[in-house]
Amino acid sequence: MKYTRLGKTGLEISALCLGCMSYGEPKRGPHAWTLPEEESRPFIQKAIEEGINFFDTANGYSAGSSEEILGRAIKDFGNRDDVVIASKVFMPMRRGRNAVGLSRKAILTELDASLRRLGTDYIDLYQIHRFDGRTPIEETLEALHDAVKSGKVRYIGASSMHGWQFSKSLYLADLHGWTRFISMQNHYNLLYREEEREMMPLCEDQGIGVIPWSPMARGKLTRDWEETTPRSGTDEFGKTLYTSNETSDREIVDRVRKTAEARGVSRAQVALAWMLHKPFVTAPIIGATKAHHLEDALAALELSLSDEEIAELEAPYTPRAVSGHG
Repeated sequence: MKYTRLGKTGLEISALCLGCMSYGEPKRGPHAWTLPEEESRPFIQKAIEEGINFFDTANGYSAGSSEEILGRAIKDFGNRDDVVIASKVFMPMRRGRNAVGLSRKAILTELDASLRRLGTDYIDLYQIHRFDGRTPIEETLEALHDAVKSGKVRYIGASSMHGWQFSKSLYLADLHGWTRFISMQNHYNLLYREEEREMMPLCEDQGIGVIPWSPMARGKLTRDWEETTPRSGTDEFGKTLYTSNETSDREIVDRVRKTAEARGVSRAQVALAWMLHKPFVTAPIIGATKAHHLEDALAALELSLSDEEIAELEAPYTPRAVSGHG
């Protein structure tokens, strides 16, 4: 396994992050396609055995059961001091007032709840899942700063927002002497490269680690365009993505196929190798619900694409509306 530092910090993470959105009790939360605990644990165990030490979850994944599954698996298979746990806050965990968003009350309440579910006394990377336009940024940033100073959080990160929102957040943290975001978890893959316009240059300039979600574009880069899966049929959020540029997207998917066939590797390896080539990407967040998913991701670390192959994969891309912030 290759390792790197997250942003400008000394935090050592694996070059791959295992995303745990797919691990959760199917009857809890909106995602019926998630794997229950007994089916999830082997993937977390295998990841640890292969040297992956970076795991991403969220309070809102399967109504908190993703955090519970991850916490128990790390206790059984890993060394807490070696492992980097990333979780998130924003999504509603109950009905009622102050149940969603990034107010001080919501953040501190949900932080304690996540700690209980994870079975740990601190979270390594605590991320805001979305930008909260209804709460002053200053309130959110000071609450996150206090969470770090309390010892319950080691570092803070952000996810899925516009470049100006992230830039303002960094500026205000510096202005007030508050803890700074060290990472950006954003939507980025061969079918969605709008982040290259503002967010990626901003992160490079500010020394922010980039940990993209959905590097396989919800699996679209790994199969023929018309092919579906049980998840794609019930993934309501996924249905809102990759719908407006079908002509160019089909061509990109086909070029991934051709490159994979020419190299004698899987399409997933090609799509991930392309992302790993980008100097601003720190560690893609991969999903794994089948054994070969982890195998492909690990193999991609050793796959080097030529400049010509990369240009061929990127050529059909066309500008599109910003997505993934909702």
